[in-house]
Amino acid sequence: MTEGEQMDLVVRNGLVVTAGGESVADIGVRNGLIAQLGGAMTGTQEIDAAGKLVLPGGVDMHVHLSPVETGGESMPWADDFVSGSRAAAAGGVTTIGNIGFPKQHERLADLVERIAADGERDSLVDFVVHPVLMEPDNATEADIARLAELGHTSVKIFMAIGDFDAKVSGFVSALASAGKHGLLTMVHCEDACVIDHITAGLLEQGHSDLRYYPDSRPELSERMAVSRMIGFAEATGAPIYIVHLGSEAALNEARSARARGLRVYVETRPIYLYFTDDSFAGQDAPLYVGNPPLRGSNDQQALWAGLAAGHVDTCCTDHAAWTLADKLDPNLTVSNARPGMSELETLMPVLYSEGVRKGRLSLQRFVEVTSTNAAKLFGLFPQKGTIAVGSDADLVVWDPEARRPIVGAEGMSRSGYSLYEGWDVVGAPAQTISRGELVYSDGAVLGQAGRGRLVHRAPTRDL
Repeated sequence: MTEGEQMDLVVRNGLVVTAGGESVADIGVRNGLIAQLGGAMTGTQEIDAAGKLVLPGGVDMHVHLSPVETGGESMPWADDFVSGSRAAAAGGVTTIGNIGFPKQHERLADLVERIAADGERDSLVDFVVHPVLMEPDNATEADIARLAELGHTSVKIFMAIGDFDAKVSGFVSALASAGKHGLLTMVHCEDACVIDHITAGLLEQGHSDLRYYPDSRPELSERMAVSRMIGFAEATGAPIYIVHLGSEAALNEARSARARGLRVYVETRPIYLYFTDDSFAGQDAPLYVGNPPLRGSNDQQALWAGLAAGHVDTCCTDHAAWTLADKLDPNLTVSNARPGMSELETLMPVLYSEGVRKGRLSLQRFVEVTSTNAAKLFGLFPQKGTIAVGSDADLVVWDPEARRPIVGAEGMSRSGYSLYEGWDVVGAPAQTISRGELVYSDGAVLGQAGRGRLVHRAPTRDL
């Protein structure tokens, strides 16, 4: 390409930050791709990013925007692809990984096709679908091979579901097949037997109030499940991705496995970095219910240290939005709580403010844990997760000095509230660009629902 060519979009004068470094450079975009870095160029549209950072768009590979299908019933979240993807764009996230639950007897490829149709109709940003393995009989090697052939290179398993142990041999076989065909298996690591036993005891003692929720799912249940799943990974040779890890003990198990050469990857989520189990002492305890529950300050510090040192690979949201009324329903107990909260719009601003601004994370590490590492692990890199010639033009023009109080009712999520209500956050997206199209600018979502695309992926790759 010769210098001075016409571009669809040029982002000028920004400090371009990737996982590998930073430099001031102009970025030229043509046909949705990054076509030029530096040098002379003109743009049909131009954005002056002087005094700002230009980051790869966020890659949040753990969100819930599709109803949970159980027992023939459908349980919707407060957010779907429409509102959830708007929240993503407003927060600087340009690619989301949506968890898809199967209908009864539904095959994995059919599940992905069904949910992808919703996303292609409604999503503002690009997306992938992670199919959940509920019945190993519906996840034969042929099913998993078909997923890989179609470019869907991940599946998810829940160890916290009550009948996991009754079907464990089938799940281990599915894990082996996933590894064989280049899929990454996401695992919710909590031991269902321990949780059921302790919860029953709490109810017998009359301790059903949600302030006892951390007691119902103790650190032991997470540590046991992580250790066990690592054993399955070692036996099968398959890579695993532990979602929303929340305790120091569980992190130590994962770190030890990695030291032995196992392909064990770790995700944490925002709430574990900013809150502890002290949050359950107040009247608003139900708002903090998530799985696993919040832990102590030592766990919080260990996760920050792990995030900085590379022992925690990604920070993704597990965005699972409820309305305030749903979360504060007086009929909820430790046995029927509603775990989850809205995080897509706040993921990057709060982590930048609390991490980069306070010296806990470097800029490069911030980019790694919010974008690049997830793109690599889930077969999206270098199409996503970096700023390079030939990559999708997924960019965030980031104002490092923007100071914004968080007001949940003004956000894009239909939840209508935020755990960070009133927090004064420093650093936020000024513009979000998805495949060269401006989808968010200065407080306004600009793109249309349905412009997002299902991204077909390569096999998982090591970090």
